Amino acid sequence: MTLRLKFGWLGIAALLVAFGANLVTFGANAQSKFPGEGGVNLDVPYVPTAQGVVNRMLEMAQAGPNDIHYDLGSGDGRIVVTAARDFKVKKGVGVDIDPVRIKEANANAKSAGVTDRVTFLQTDLFKFDFSEASVLTLYLLPDVNLKLRPTILNALKPGTRVVSHAFTMGDWRPDNQAAVESEALYFWVVPAKVSGGWEWKIGSDNYRLDLSQEFQVVTGMLQGPGGQSKLLSTALKGEDFRFDASVPRGGAPVVMHFVGKLSGNTLTGAIDFAGTQRSQITATQAK
Repeated sequence: MTLRLKFGWLGIAALLVAFGANLVTFGANAQSKFPGEGGVNLDVPYVPTAQGVVNRMLEMAQAGPNDIHYDLGSGDGRIVVTAARDFKVKKGVGVDIDPVRIKEANANAKSAGVTDRVTFLQTDLFKFDFSEASVLTLYLLPDVNLKLRPTILNALKPGTRVVSHAFTMGDWRPDNQAAVESEALYFWVVPAKVSGGWEWKIGSDNYRLDLSQEFQVVTGMLQGPGGQSKLLSTALKGEDFRFDASVPRGGAPVVMHFVGKLSGNTLTGAIDFAGTQRSQITATQAK
């Protein structure tokens, strides 16, 4: 089944009218079947994505020569071909279930001269390993996005950039969004898993940080020599993490500022107190 939604909001409205008997719902239990040209049932009919939207998706993802790009439900391959030809990604992989689309995609890659860096696979994306992607593009239905979301969050490396055309990821809010040619685009960075307890020392002072996490939104409490305090602010982008907390220092409250990243089972980075007394720390997971 081809899982790409290749139409904008006007296209959605038209197709709802034309294929209303086949389209049950766009909700979590969506079921829609359309005959494909390759003799397979499609979840959505194939309508090409505008090239301007393709370009903006790859710009939002900051696709470049160091990236491995995967496009799920790749249709005629234009996103993968554009990523290789114009954004110079080192490897591109498109996945689609429709053999007609795969044939078109291979022809387009040949015409663009990118067959050395591009591959198209006829397979079911739910049974396909795309964990090596550093850039992932999607144009799918809401229920398909939600079904893929656990794999995206758990199998892809922190820092992987994800762009979805038209549809969100449920309550995983986007890090950025844009509108191009009346089309909505959504962007996420796969967050590292920082929840739990972290401990470190600065001189003879012991600190413990307890974090809770919902996608890239992090909250927590800091325990230090002066007692416990709630974090004032946090930011998590891929493996990069920072926080501010108000702590007593020299008889007065000051802001502790941390900037670092998750590396394996450690948080490494720098802490300062109101911009002074900077220390490099390595925090380990609390037992």
